Amino acid sequence: MSQSNDSSNPEEKEHDLESIFQQKRILRSQVRKTLKSMDPSLRSHEDNAIQKIVLEAPWFKSSQRLCAYISCSALREVDTSKLLSQILQIPNADGDTKTRKKLYVPRVEDKNSHMRMFHISSIDDLIANSMNILEPAPVDADGNEREDVMQANEPVDLFLLPGLAFDRSGRRLGRGGGYYDTFLKKYQELAKERNWRQPLFVALSYSLQIMDEGIISATPKDMPVDALVSPSGVIPISAAALDRCA
Repeated sequence: MSQSNDSSNPEEKEHDLESIFQQKRILRSQVRKTLKSMDPSLRSHEDNAIQKIVLEAPWFKSSQRLCAYISCSALREVDTSKLLSQILQIPNADGDTKTRKKLYVPRVEDKNSHMRMFHISSIDDLIANSMNILEPAPVDADGNEREDVMQANEPVDLFLLPGLAFDRSGRRLGRGGGYYDTFLKKYQELAKERNWRQPLFVALSYSLQIMDEGIISATPKDMPVDALVSPSGVIPISAAALDRCA
């Protein structure tokens, strides 16, 4: 999963970065247009297929704590509503002792790539922000502060991630805000400090979002994903994913 070539000359490095940023802007525009023209019935079919694959995957079933995005149809993200419903459903009252998964979801704090992940126990814990994207309020209905995943005492097993484009080497093209790259880096550092096993970073992708290698440019700050889930199945990429997803 190689990143951009390192250059010892600061001017060259700055020029390289600007070139990468320009390539990313062009690719984002192209992918947005392609997503906008995606047939609604195909989108629905792929949404269902991707969620079914995740729900049936051993690495999902065995996860106890996970972070997942709340899909936004206006952004044309892969739907996560079925996944979230399954995670949040109350264990059966008829003796089913299956442990309920603990779910953390994102809340954007500012325009400087600052995002937090809060624990929710119900879809009703979400409110629409100024962009009409559902997010958790920092406090619950009783006025108690929600648990921030960065303050949690136990590790997250799995992150389910959105994005605009991906490739089979693990590169992920986001929307340009840097929120996920910043957050994932901080969580990796936290897990390392606490000697926790690193979580799996798994991105959900429509078929048309998977690019040939070399199309997506990357900088050292771009966090690679461990695996992709497309309608045709799981694509393990990293050694961790090959071990846990294969």
